[in-house]
Amino acid sequence: MNLTKILTGVLLLASLFLAYRLYRSVQGTIEERESISTTETAIIDKLKLIREAEIVFQSVNGRYTTNWDSLANFVQNGQVPIIQRREEITQKSYGVEEVTVFIDTLGFISARDRIFKKNYTVNAPDNGIFMGFKVKEGDRVIKNQRTYLIKVGEKTNEPPMQDEGTITKLEPVKVGEELRKGQPLMSLTNYMFDPNINLKTLGDVPGQPGLKFDIYVGVVDKSGLKVQVIEVKDPKPVNPIRKESNEAKNRKPLHFGSRFDVSTSGNWE
Repeated sequence: MNLTKILTGVLLLASLFLAYRLYRSVQGTIEERESISTTETAIIDKLKLIREAEIVFQSVNGRYTTNWDSLANFVQNGQVPIIQRREEITQKSYGVEEVTVFIDTLGFISARDRIFKKNYTVNAPDNGIFMGFKVKEGDRVIKNQRTYLIKVGEKTNEPPMQDEGTITKLEPVKVGEELRKGQPLMSLTNYMFDPNINLKTLGDVPGQPGLKFDIYVGVVDKSGLKVQVIEVKDPKPVNPIRKESNEAKNRKPLHFGSRFDVSTSGNWE
């Protein structure tokens, strides 16, 4: 084997090694970004669940909680009253009206159903003639799916779904029946969060074993009115690109709420 062949072989091996290093560098960057994106999505989903649980907890108890066990127990075992607000107007002398507000409790729903499930009603979009359903109870439907037909004038329309979920009820309307605008046609139920989540891990930050979300509850003065506020945030952000606006070296945590303002907005929204 002459020197030329030896050098050619060495250069070929070096080229292959450098190409592999370059590939692994690029692939590693792609995998890291995908991992960060997946982790942040899981964190946002968990923050949304915590936010909904805290809002419902506050509506029942008149306060937020910083205790993860109390919050998890409420989600699992709590009851939320179904409230109806009505007004009665009484005519007084000199044309003055007195308004009396009544708050009636119609029943209770489990906190878990109130937090995890959302119910929707599909109404007729216009006056017209009902031409039939294209789905049945128990079917899963998605946004923009065509689920029924309505004839308006000489045109038959198939309005797209605005929400998604499982059909729990189809109203007993018959083909050829006249519909009024706003008349209920079907009911949907959709799970907003994973119903199989382990509530014992409610306060755990996804992708970071042993780490819990920071939670703060306080009171602020708004025009003389004491109002409770809440903030929940990821104490150890994983995204190096997400920065605090005034501190370039610090990663910006995903969070909802505020220590100083009455808000439950998330900074990912």
